[in-house]
Amino acid sequence: MISTIFAKTGLETLLTPDNCVLMLIDHQPFQAAAVKNIDVATMINNTVSLAKTAKAFGVPTLLTSVLSDRGGLIFKQITDVFPEQTPIDRTFINTWEDQNCVSWVQKTGRKKIVIAALWTEVCLAFPVIHALGDGYEVYFVTDASGGTSVEAHEMGIARMIQAGAVPLTSGVFMAELQRDWARADSAAKIAEIILDHGGATGTSLAWELQLLAGSHHA
Repeated sequence: MISTIFAKTGLETLLTPDNCVLMLIDHQPFQAAAVKNIDVATMINNTVSLAKTAKAFGVPTLLTSVLSDRGGLIFKQITDVFPEQTPIDRTFINTWEDQNCVSWVQKTGRKKIVIAALWTEVCLAFPVIHALGDGYEVYFVTDASGGTSVEAHEMGIARMIQAGAVPLTSGVFMAELQRDWARADSAAKIAEIILDHGGATGTSLAWELQLLAGSHHA
């Protein structure tokens, strides 16, 4: 087994658009119906924001479902972000046991994997722990994932951290990839994402843009 210990500090450990991939696992109706630690609409909103952020920065993104003929298709709000992609449908509960998904990551040549999934304690924790054992640096997005109870979500997070994975939220992913507001092209793209999915931050940004527009006309 490959050591799962990797650097956790220093600039080189931060995510960039060209050093990571994103995997969105099992955001389907059956799984979402049992999520209890977060409002499901909020979780979906955060996942769409996460997906749009990855697309804005050109981060390779994989959509995968499990038994979609019974659990339902991935939520349309998510698949609409990547209309050209046919999600990989699996039978394995642990995505990292599905060779199609592992091969997709291997072909990118990237060693940092960011994952969000339903449910936290199962379909997120299993591949996170497994991929760590294969030598990947694994990050997981807590607010774009959900567990079957508050306890299940929290214990899943504790287990993954104990194994060496790094927790973050959808907003942190966005900020980490942007890094510098002088990067105007991507800043304009994420401003649109914040307006659509950023909650109170989006409302504040809309107000700020309105004020700026008013000052330009004054």
